Amino acid sequence: MSCGKNKAANKGILPDTSIYSNQNFSEKILDSTILADFYLKYHTEDSLQTQITEFYKRRNYQYAWFDKNGITEACHIFYNQLQNFSSDFDDQSINTKLIDSLINIAHKEDKNTILPESETHKIEFLLTSNFFKYAEKSFGGIARNTYDLEWFIPRKKKNFQSLLDSIISTSKNSNLQYPVNQYYKTLTVELRKYKAIEKSGGFPGITTMKKQISVGESDTCLVNLKRYLLITGDLKTKDTTMIFDENLKTAIISFQNRFGLTESGILNKATLNELNTPIKERIQQIMINLERLRWLPEEMEHNFLMVNIPEFKLHIFENGKPISESKVVVGKMATKTSIFKGQLSTVVLNPYWGLPNSIVINEVLPKIKRNVSYLSRNNIEVFCKNSIIDPRTVNWSQYKTQVPYNFRQKPGKNNSLGKIKFLFPNNYNIYLHDTPSKSLFAETNRSFSHGCIRVENPKNLAEYILRNDTQWNIEHIEKILKTDIEKRITVKPTIPVYLLYLTSWVNHRGKLNFRKDIYLHDKKLASEIFAKEK
Repeated sequence: MSCGKNKAANKGILPDTSIYSNQNFSEKILDSTILADFYLKYHTEDSLQTQITEFYKRRNYQYAWFDKNGITEACHIFYNQLQNFSSDFDDQSINTKLIDSLINIAHKEDKNTILPESETHKIEFLLTSNFFKYAEKSFGGIARNTYDLEWFIPRKKKNFQSLLDSIISTSKNSNLQYPVNQYYKTLTVELRKYKAIEKSGGFPGITTMKKQISVGESDTCLVNLKRYLLITGDLKTKDTTMIFDENLKTAIISFQNRFGLTESGILNKATLNELNTPIKERIQQIMINLERLRWLPEEMEHNFLMVNIPEFKLHIFENGKPISESKVVVGKMATKTSIFKGQLSTVVLNPYWGLPNSIVINEVLPKIKRNVSYLSRNNIEVFCKNSIIDPRTVNWSQYKTQVPYNFRQKPGKNNSLGKIKFLFPNNYNIYLHDTPSKSLFAETNRSFSHGCIRVENPKNLAEYILRNDTQWNIEHIEKILKTDIEKRITVKPTIPVYLLYLTSWVNHRGKLNFRKDIYLHDKKLASEIFAKEK
């Protein structure tokens, strides 16, 4: 297996038969023919017509937002959600002003005034049509196939019919379950905080002539820095002095941790660059990642592994909660690590490494041409039709873009995969593995690989994955690792592995994180989300 990357076949959006609640019905009945007039008047798209018609047909054309006493409490609950969404995401496609004016008419103080049936129809259908628009945008995400955006985790189609059933049957104190995951909910809270900060003037600018500032020094820029860090919650107590004290150092370390910077506690160039990023860009970054979170399942498995590529971290989740994390090295820009989901099924001790053709042509062949002993020095075997050949008998100079041989590196401490690899079969030839190049884990930006993911503590990961297999305790694992004999171990049951790309998220400690867009995926998605602004 290699670290090459092939795009999977487009599998589209998978159906989801989840049901959110039971239906609720009203005593008031609609005339089904009025729907056609509504569609014509409001230029309703065919796909939206289908959703609305299906909803009312299933209800035998009973009202959803009115009962014998007038507008229901569910109408106000949903309308508040609609307003919040429109405000949070600056979405003007949902006509909240028209709905607002109609609802106000329905609540005239004069109780003797009877709302014309034409007005109740208009309110009823506008609420329902805007629900489906809102649900698709808020919980479903963009219509474009995410495979085009290099996101290869299949999206599940969500049941908005049943969600609407649950909303219209709700009461003020109901706890509705929406089809989004916990990460989406917590990041939405941060979006609102950042929009409030922007509305109040944004973050203060921080400028200094010094290359760096540390404990014991003073500078006028520290006044604004402390204001900034107080707003973000990194600094716990208000301080208007120009002195760099231990409290400020702690606050800067907190900020650096949230942005994936070296946690020096020093105000340096890298930290200043993050501090001075305009708040509008941060808000857009949050919105981009909220879009990605809509594509994930509303509930993940209880136990799984997750690599967040821009974070350069591997997380282990058990019973739905993160229990550990470790550093990883991911693919370079030219050999990006793919975004997909797999099932970890095999642990390999003392693995062989089958070199992909791209590495053979671009890296190995030039070295062989200079000196064929490169192969023996690096413990690399050459095969032809499953037979080992002597590389000294080959005229390597004749090959340029293709070589009719297979190459593999034998197990050992200098093997490029290290002493352990973790397989989760996929179409991208990507896996987790050890590495002899341990120094790379000390880097802040760890995008150096050919696409596969190098793990800092592979022995710990192997021990965890095999913890329920009595045959493979740590002593037995270490005994095999002392040899150079390859050993493949089947993992039962398999473990889900998510390779994600999130540049903004709220971690399990409630801290808002940001990371750099190392593959420019944010830039590409932004052109989809914010195209209307151009």
